[in-house]
Amino acid sequence: MDLLRSHLSRVRIPEPTNRVYKQECCISFDNPRSEGGLFIDMNSFLAFGKDYVVWNYEKSRNPVYLHVKQTRKSVPEDRPLKKPTLLAIGIEGGFDNNEPEYEETHSIIILPNFVSLPFPSVELPEKVRLAVDSILMSEGAERKEQIASWTADKKQISAYAMNLQQMDNGISVPPSGWKCSKCEKTENLWLNLTDGMILCGRRSWDGSGGNNHAIEHYKETNYPLAVKLGTITADLDKADVFSYPEDESVEDPLLAQHLAFFGIDFSSLQKTEMTTAERELDQNTNFDWNRIQENGKEGEPLFGPGYTGLVNLGNSCYLASTMQVVFATHPFCSRYYKSQSLKLAFENAPADPTLDLNTQLTKLGHGLLSGKYSVPAREKHEIGNPTNPACNTKQEGIPPRMFKVVIAASHHEFSTMRQQDAVEFYQHFIDLVERSNAGSAAVDPTRSFKFSIEERLQCSSGKVSYNRRVENLLSLNIPLHEATNKEQLKEFHKLKGEKGVKGEEVSADEIVRPRVPLEACLANFSAPEEINDFYSSALNAKTTASKRAGFTSFPDYLVLQMKKFVVEEGWVPKKLDVYIDVPDIIDISHMRSKGLQPGEELLPEAAGSENAESTLSANQDIVSQLANMGFNYFHCQKAAINTSNAGVEEAMNWLLSHMDDPDIDDPISQQNVGVDQSQVETLISFGFEEVLARKALKTSGGNIEKATDWLLDIPDASGPSNMDATNGVDKADGAGLPDGGGKYKLLGFVSHIGTSVHCGHYVAHVYKDGKWVIFNDNKVGTSINPPKDMGYIYFFERLAQ
Repeated sequence: MDLLRSHLSRVRIPEPTNRVYKQECCISFDNPRSEGGLFIDMNSFLAFGKDYVVWNYEKSRNPVYLHVKQTRKSVPEDRPLKKPTLLAIGIEGGFDNNEPEYEETHSIIILPNFVSLPFPSVELPEKVRLAVDSILMSEGAERKEQIASWTADKKQISAYAMNLQQMDNGISVPPSGWKCSKCEKTENLWLNLTDGMILCGRRSWDGSGGNNHAIEHYKETNYPLAVKLGTITADLDKADVFSYPEDESVEDPLLAQHLAFFGIDFSSLQKTEMTTAERELDQNTNFDWNRIQENGKEGEPLFGPGYTGLVNLGNSCYLASTMQVVFATHPFCSRYYKSQSLKLAFENAPADPTLDLNTQLTKLGHGLLSGKYSVPAREKHEIGNPTNPACNTKQEGIPPRMFKVVIAASHHEFSTMRQQDAVEFYQHFIDLVERSNAGSAAVDPTRSFKFSIEERLQCSSGKVSYNRRVENLLSLNIPLHEATNKEQLKEFHKLKGEKGVKGEEVSADEIVRPRVPLEACLANFSAPEEINDFYSSALNAKTTASKRAGFTSFPDYLVLQMKKFVVEEGWVPKKLDVYIDVPDIIDISHMRSKGLQPGEELLPEAAGSENAESTLSANQDIVSQLANMGFNYFHCQKAAINTSNAGVEEAMNWLLSHMDDPDIDDPISQQNVGVDQSQVETLISFGFEEVLARKALKTSGGNIEKATDWLLDIPDASGPSNMDATNGVDKADGAGLPDGGGKYKLLGFVSHIGTSVHCGHYVAHVYKDGKWVIFNDNKVGTSINPPKDMGYIYFFERLAQ
């Protein structure tokens, strides 16, 4: 006790604003349930596992720790599992995790000799007792993240509900026997609350559902609200009301009144149809879901180094699946595991290592690749019976909480608990890792994923222009007309039409999907594209031009995105229901661009164009996100420029408003923007060159704070400039990147289940140690039949020449 009193000056009582970590070690995935428990620094409130707490003592000299240890209690074998009623985890009505209960014990530990004092104890100094009580009562920094849940946002009250006009047309809706007014459909029927029309819902991707008569009726009449018949019961809150102009399920506070207008007594109706949310839950068992997750296949569970699963934090499968493939590559494995120890990362970390990207990447790398946490876990119902052989069929996995906090700190969407686009996350991740390794190109793992694309444009004058850009992912459109099973598709559509006339639906076994070879997608990328109304600086007039693209360098790792998510007429997003036939080996050597050829003449600079110092550069993050939605890459650049790089939403709004502009394909160089000279001089006073200062201000839309951040993110921004004064781009654009042969082997792929990138589920498959492995959150096992034709993102590794 005297030893503890001698260190009281190193004990702090946490304040409400302090971040208190008590669920997980900040440099490993040890937690209170680990064998050694968790040690909480009573000065910094950081937590450490038993193997790492000494490192913190050596670095901080903080000697007093609260030790927290949790021991699992026995769970009754007959504890029932509840059927989920919500697409959610960890809340009432959601999926039951059947979590066991734990008994928690505490003690005070004094380093370096691990002197232990019991807690609670009246003999402890009051300051220590108050500090421990405050730590235990605090919410915990980890828990301040939103509770892991798949629950959709609460339905909002429709803006059209309170003043909805209803037509007195004599319609009285019977309590049963409904049928679509325009076809024979008797299921998936919607009652329009304005005119009382009963019409079928939207056609699903698999041919089921309705014939789109309800949505077509809205387009003709603009009557906004409809309720799904069969979901109306005495509990009106559970009725499925949809707002077409708001394009989402909504709440109608006056639903009882609106139903009574058409003679509907909701108190006597029984539920006969699934709501939209329930149908989404039901889709979890459809063909694609089962096939991608390989449900029903008895794959062997895998454990050990490189076979560690990631716990789903609540819609974090986009992160987990992407990281499993990325850390299967040599650059990331070397940078954050083999070449950097946890101790070295911690020693070089700032005061709070939980907010340091390098530390958290190293923690994740060691967690995934060391095998320390990839061990069989006992089934929850087998607790208390450790001899049962069923105890070694799965693993608990590691929760990437701290990594997610760091990686999402600068991105609003990734900081939420909503589902995200894995492609957008991959590009955001690569960008942050590149920034964190600025000035250390030799160890930057992202270089192995980068390549240069060159676009060649030739107008009717015969003159050409070449433009280069550096990418880390190649987005491929899917040419459905290149499907190899056209005859089967023809027969399927004939069958579907015949059944539709009879009011029948095709079964899952009868559905035929287009099969498009990956080679056709690659060929489509490099095929010539005609550009109409192109302004030619050689002719000083608009003409037709031809554009084609190719590689000027081949990366060590080629990442391909299949653009399955497209925007239909009316800007309605849709997922293409298509299979991509992907071979294990691809050769893209023929896709290399050769640059300016002898005899070719470059297009002159557009009249009135100025040098790069007065031309706004498009923010590549904005351009990439828009391009991934299916928009023309050049149009995306123009949208970003015309909105001063304000953001994706602003650029998209501009794009949608100017798609039909006659000058949409005019060269960007005609659009010049000035900058505030005083801001330029301010940046010059910071040590940056004038050309870079001007470019930064244009890239940031004139915001000097953003311009400073932009400059600080560039290696050697304050050193000699390597900018081309005529086009504002690095003269070495693409130079210095890895390059080699164009032959690649499939390393892994990320698949998506669901109708949108913002819902559903992601799963990863990786080729490891001579076999395919499935990573489905914390489930890791051999893949019996990897669904290579259903991937969303494919990772290829270059073959040695």
